Amino acid sequence: MAKATWNGVLIAESDDTVIVEGNHYFPIDSVRREHLRPSDSTTFCPWKGTANYYSLDVDGAENADAAWYYADPKPEAIQIKDRVAFWRGVEVVD
Repeated sequence: MAKATWNGVLIAESDDTVIVEGNHYFPIDSVRREHLRPSDSTTFCPWKGTANYYSLDVDGAENADAAWYYADPKPEAIQIKDRVAFWRGVEVVD
């Protein structure tokens, strides 16, 4: 069971993550959405496509752009559609 935590709070938990480039992509339904805040940030990956971001909000503390997802991944990365990955201090253990 993979778990993502930040500031001691569980953000996501699933036994169905997909690992791509060392990152666990959690099914969106396994993420505690009350901690997600939409962000306007995007980046581009040549083989995955455009990544969109969420900031995390835990007990009033913000971690800007700490989660990302591919709303419309390229065909080579279709396995991460409807999944979210984390960084910027979010601890992911399995």
